[in-house]
Order: sequence, then structure tokens, then C-alpha cells
Amino acid sequence: MPSHRSGARFFGVLGILLIIASILFMTYGVKGSWDFVLQLRGKKLLMLLTVAYAVGVSTLLFQTLTHNPILTPGLLGYDSLYLLLQTITLFVFGAVGFTSMSVLSKFVIEAPIMMVASLLLFRTLTRNSNGDLARLILTGMIFGVMFRSFNSLLQRLIDPTLFTVAQTSYFAQFTSVNVTMLIIGMSIMLFSTVWIWRMRYQLDVLMLGRNASIALGINYVRLSHSILLWIALLVSVSTALVGPVSFFGLLICALVNTCAPDMKHQ
Repeated sequence: MPSHRSGARFFGVLGILLIIASILFMTYGVKGSWDFVLQLRGKKLLMLLTVAYAVGVSTLLFQTLTHNPILTPGLLGYDSLYLLLQTITLFVFGAVGFTSMSVLSKFVIEAPIMMVASLLLFRTLTRNSNGDLARLILTGMIFGVMFRSFNSLLQRLIDPTLFTVAQTSYFAQFTSVNVTMLIIGMSIMLFSTVWIWRMRYQLDVLMLGRNASIALGINYVRLSHSILLWIALLVSVSTALVGPVSFFGLLICALVNTCAPDMKHQ
């Protein structure tokens, strides 16, 4: 009972702080038409909340899978793969095709690629190394270096003008909001929340390690596949909305682990 009360107090404080921060974001320094400002800032607030959720939860799931509180999905090369896909798209379609392609179209192409890459990486390792997560991380880091090398090669092959266009997608941008992509991101956020809530006890058991999880009746391979798919999808959402920002997840999880009364996923 004390842990439940401390958890309720913790989330109550976080909720109050979130409401205060949201109100200040929506109203502080407003000059001009309130209708325009509230509509503009409202979309940005929803985007920030969606990105924060996607980055934080994807990092949390990755740390649960790897049993390590200082790792991020970036170690599997997601950010490097995202940048490589941007450069390949520019290299194939040119500046006009790249700029005219909608964010939604890029997401529809990039998200399945990242999810398939995650599954292929994990399936290969579970088949050949008995699910060695350390080898999974090292292999992901190697692929990340390979993706960055290919990206650097393509950057040298394209025209300098095209490279200038490509740079716009290499860094996080919080100025513009794509409403369609925001709706998709919020929908994915909702579905992932439902899945995590249903699997919260199995995720708690997974933190004990692979052998202990299997001994306690967890289908380790299937659960790991599901986690990797959600990680890839959430990383795709955050990168599609603002760009590569997965490194923020380490800060989010570190703060939560420090302040939260327990380590339970609920």
C-alpha cells in the first residue's frame, strides 16, 4: 500500500507540473490574436508531447530488453539508418522529388524498413547466438557505423546543392507541424500505451533477464520481437515529426528512474 500511495503522489506531482508547463506554453508572452496563437501553440504542444512520449517510451522498452539503464535505441543504428534513408531518397529522386514528397510518404516508406531491419537483426542473432543481447548491441553499433559510412559516401557523390537540401532533414526541427503525421503519431502513441499496459507485468519479469523470464513462463522471443517492433515504430514517429532526437530518451529515463518510487512499468 505505501508503494501505491507514493506512486500515486509521484504521478500526481508530475501531472500538476505537466498542466502548469502546458498552460505556460500556451499563454506566456502572447501578443496578438488569441485564436491564432492558441491554434499554433496547441499543435506544437501536441507534437512535443507525442515526441516526448515516443522518445522516452522507446528508450524505456530498449532498456527493459537489454537490462541496462544507460542504453538507447540509437545503439542499434536507428538514427543512422534514418539519415541514410533521407540521403538515398534525395539521391534517387533529386531535390524536387525530395522536397515535394510529403512527410507521410516518407514515414510509410521508412517505418517498415526500420521495423524489418530490427526483426532481421534479432532473428539472426537469436538463431546463431542463443539471444545474446550483448552481441545484438555490438552488431547494432557496427551497422550504425556502416550506415553512417554509406551516408557519408552518398553525400560526397551528390551535388553540393542537393547536400544543402539534405541537411534540413539531418537535424531536429521543432518549428513546423505536419497535422496528418501528428494524428498518426498520436494514434500510434495510444495503441502502444494500451499494449504496454496489457504487457506491464511481463515487462517487469523481463527485467530479471532472459533465463529468469523463460523460467517464469515468458515467451521471450515473441515478446522481444514485439518490443523491437514498437521501438522501431516509435523511433520512426519521433524522427518523422521532428528529426533524430532519440538521445533525449536517455535523459528522460534517467530522470524517471531517479524520481520514481519503483521500477515497475505501470
